[in-house]
Amino acid sequence: MKGPLVFAYYCSGHGYGHATRVSAFARHLINLDSRMKIHIISSAPKHVFSDSISLGVFYRFAEIDPVVVQPVAYRVDRHRSAEALKSFLARKESLLEQEKQWLLDIQADCVLSDAAFLGCLAANVSGLPSILISNFTFDSVYSFLSTKFVDQDDAPLGDELSIDNHTPDYPISDEELKPLVQQIYYGYRCADLLVRLPGCIPIPSFSIFPSLPAPPWTNQSSNTLLDEVVAHLVQKPTTHALHSSIPFANSHPKKPFARSIIQAPLLVRGISKGPDTVYSPIGRSRFLSSLGVPEHLHNPDETKILIVSFGGQVFQRPTSSRGSSTGHSSPGCRTPQLDSPAELRQIHDSPRASKIPHCSDALCKMDTPCRCCNALPVIKPEPSPTLDNLCAMLIKTESGFKNNITRSHLDTLVPSVSDIMLDHAVDDFDTRLLPDSSWIAIVCGVSNWGQNGTDEKPPDGFFVAPKYVYMPDLTAVADVLLGKLGYGTVSECVDSCTPFVYVARPLFVEEHGLKLLLAREGVGIELSRVAYEAGDWASAVEEAWSLGREMKAEMRRKGRLGVDMNKRDEEGTLLAGQVTDWVRAWHDSIAQDGV
Repeated sequence: MKGPLVFAYYCSGHGYGHATRVSAFARHLINLDSRMKIHIISSAPKHVFSDSISLGVFYRFAEIDPVVVQPVAYRVDRHRSAEALKSFLARKESLLEQEKQWLLDIQADCVLSDAAFLGCLAANVSGLPSILISNFTFDSVYSFLSTKFVDQDDAPLGDELSIDNHTPDYPISDEELKPLVQQIYYGYRCADLLVRLPGCIPIPSFSIFPSLPAPPWTNQSSNTLLDEVVAHLVQKPTTHALHSSIPFANSHPKKPFARSIIQAPLLVRGISKGPDTVYSPIGRSRFLSSLGVPEHLHNPDETKILIVSFGGQVFQRPTSSRGSSTGHSSPGCRTPQLDSPAELRQIHDSPRASKIPHCSDALCKMDTPCRCCNALPVIKPEPSPTLDNLCAMLIKTESGFKNNITRSHLDTLVPSVSDIMLDHAVDDFDTRLLPDSSWIAIVCGVSNWGQNGTDEKPPDGFFVAPKYVYMPDLTAVADVLLGKLGYGTVSECVDSCTPFVYVARPLFVEEHGLKLLLAREGVGIELSRVAYEAGDWASAVEEAWSLGREMKAEMRRKGRLGVDMNKRDEEGTLLAGQVTDWVRAWHDSIAQDGV
């Protein structure tokens, strides 16, 4: 029987979701056995893992994966992404040798990876088992850059409103991408166990169907998943035909187990623990006070809260703080609730079922506008004045790379973020950000208001969250969250029953799985980027709140009573037990064969 296990946990630096769920699962592992040693290796900043580091988890900064280049939070630059991949792969062998030596130095027993292919590759050349823990892999992401679907605005805003002066989007040929993608794919093929997270898309390095390239998984004119791909995703993974194992090098023992897949529960950070959580009146008031929200706005029965979190955005101060509205907010597109096929109800990756009425024919219309589900009528307080001349929000970040590559989402968490204020205000029409005077907004990632000795302050009803605010607490106090469609935000919205208004990333293939998760477990309303950039949010926010308010109210009631508050921890502990049992059985089997 082995002593305390030593894990090397490779975490992709691309995105908030990877880092938060790695920290969550590392915490579950260390709580299972405090003698265990866990090393997190990532280019994500150290403070993102603070909840697990506080329990004794180690952290090492390293560039272990390429990046998908996103000029802004919801756009992908295909060609710069391909160049970034080429640049990383040119260094792959030297990085692999470094990781092999490091794994030997720490005497690792197993490699965990979310979802850095280099970690799986390093494990295989070191004679170690590796476990892939993710809802997607980057071979699919890079392969999808050849999709014929072209990412473009729904309607022109005019040069004066342009946030992202991006180059025109056009596909990269599969012939150009294939030799690059194949190297990533082979790295994932070295993994021995897949822990498949909710919100997944196909993992082609494990399941034989569907295979790469990724664009044929979708209808490329509408950018929606094909029915047979959705059917694959809702099947139990134990039914999938899997690729065989990639053997160790000759100097290492034969792998004792065939490859397999475990369906995981939702890996998500929970709210801060203590006698007064944010679900209690005292805890909620204390938390909101820390954000500068005055006490008379703390009662959830009187004031509703919109959280705006995009991996960074910048507001230009309006020329007048309030003005009457003549604009009309574009309606949001609801992510429909699924009620077919029947297999959807067989997946138990999240225990909380949605109370929102289902849409029919959801699978074939998963990513297209759905008009069959109208919001319930809402009794509105007196409409509030709206913000005139709101400039579009978004930041462009300093690169961590010499070729000025921009990382997504974690940019707001890195201290070296630089904000670029837009030069033009919107002078020719008004926009409606919040539904009425009962709403306030808390904005993440803003750093320009009230700095540099100026008197600039946020517009009325807007508050700025501190840079390192704990997002699960912030999401829990929200009535609606507006943000980018990514795992971190989706999982925390699902966990806290917070309705989610999202701006899609049509060239990032992971979002198809996240939409399925939202449809099954939460409330999702899609807001066009044109409406978002114009500050035209109110109708989508109101629709999301109407659809999700009963779920949210029930979650708050349970939170006040402390009901089911440990469910995620219990699920995570069970998963940690499965993983450690598998690793111990692996090493015991090799030890017995060597006797």
